Amino acid sequence: MQRPVIGVVPLWDESRDSLWMLPGYLEGITEAGGLPLVLPLTTDAAALKQCAGICAGFLFTGGQDLSPSLYGRAVSTLCGPVCGVRDAMEQILFSLAVVERHKSALGICRGIQLFNVLLGGTLYQDIPAEFTKSTLSHRQQPPYNRAVHQVRIEPGSPLHEVFGVEHLGVNSYHHQGIAELAPRLVPMARAEDGLIEGVRMKDHPFAWAVQWHPEMALYEESSRKLFRAFVAASSRASPSYP
Repeated sequence: MQRPVIGVVPLWDESRDSLWMLPGYLEGITEAGGLPLVLPLTTDAAALKQCAGICAGFLFTGGQDLSPSLYGRAVSTLCGPVCGVRDAMEQILFSLAVVERHKSALGICRGIQLFNVLLGGTLYQDIPAEFTKSTLSHRQQPPYNRAVHQVRIEPGSPLHEVFGVEHLGVNSYHHQGIAELAPRLVPMARAEDGLIEGVRMKDHPFAWAVQWHPEMALYEESSRKLFRAFVAASSRASPSYP
């Protein structure tokens, strides 16, 4: 049986003018039974349409901040570096593959923020400055493979079915997060301060996203379970809507 091909959005290093990839993304997919394929960084719609046809699922990785222009906000001085080419690429890819073709998708860190913005939500450009009720540190120091806070998994959610627990310790390395939730997203996990850290897309076979970094903690069974659920959904020939 052939492995489902999973398209992985590349990471961009502006200082080196180069693409790169964290091995954990690829290892997580491979160990779950998928075949990872790092995509080109391109805004060529025809090329991305071809990728949408080749790949059974797509992993939207972490990386730079999203441009606030995507959700109609002025750029705060606390917003970090952005990558305009990647923003544009992911807009096209998400529309072609996830919205139109209902391909499976998993978003990680920047990925959850991307899903929210592209579906009509907004972000905190800097959590410490704008989400002032939080007492958590969402930007941990190395090593990044250790849990630094808990998330509560919504009982009865698909994420709860996968993990089998209501509370999960997670790592955390981000300074932006979901402010207004997009209408087409359903919360599946929240941090102790109430920040949404896990979502799914309504009326879609599998479009999930989490704020933490399972690719950095593959020794954790929960991380492997998440990748397995994603690859299993990608391997299904026909969409099955929940």
